[in-house]
Amino acid sequence: MTEEMIQVKNVNKMYQDLTALQNVSLDIKKGEFIALVGMSGGGKSTLLRLIAGLEKPTTGSIKVNGDNSKSIMRMMFQEDRLLPWMNVLDNLSFGSKDKNTKAHAQELLELVELGDYADHFPNQLSGGQKQRVALARALMTNPEVLLLDEPLGALDALTRRKMQDLILSVCEKQNLTTILVTHDVEEAARMADRIVVMKNSTNYYEETCPKKRNAGQIGIVADRVLGEILGEKEAQMQTA
Repeated sequence: MTEEMIQVKNVNKMYQDLTALQNVSLDIKKGEFIALVGMSGGGKSTLLRLIAGLEKPTTGSIKVNGDNSKSIMRMMFQEDRLLPWMNVLDNLSFGSKDKNTKAHAQELLELVELGDYADHFPNQLSGGQKQRVALARALMTNPEVLLLDEPLGALDALTRRKMQDLILSVCEKQNLTTILVTHDVEEAARMADRIVVMKNSTNYYEETCPKKRNAGQIGIVADRVLGEILGEKEAQMQTA
């Protein structure tokens, strides 16, 4: 039986009179890749922040690996958040006193295909390279859960596709449980094992993706998910 890594049960989140999340329940298995999609204000980023422990639910519970500990999770954002006065290696090892930290950081740079960039500074890197460094930094503590808050949103199409492939490869190698927030339904259909549509502050719809998928299957899944987000008629107008 597959172990549940994350359990969200009957979660509600209120900001004064605003309902951000309403009665959300979601189980995520160990090693599963989940994509949260939906219109702005649908609740996907709020749910990610609650799972990350950055905020607390108003009611309900979120358990990670059987308890309420958030120490096994790391988050990656759209902004790389690198320290501009430090080189790449120091950005990864900053704050650690472990004598093996820099060796570990170099191993992760090799993993994200930036092994020769340890001495480079952030202003010497492209946007895609900065996000590779940000991914390596998120992996520094050997997390079991990786939370991705639209990390590829600012990248051009080609770089974005390369980063999608890299993230998938890293998550598979590390057996990471992964949650991706994205506005791009095709990206979700290409990367995720399961897509969760957030609509009207709750998890409105779920779509399980084929294990092996070609471009046609990705398009079919993306169109179906888009139809759930927008409504079938509007989705047909968007894709016409």
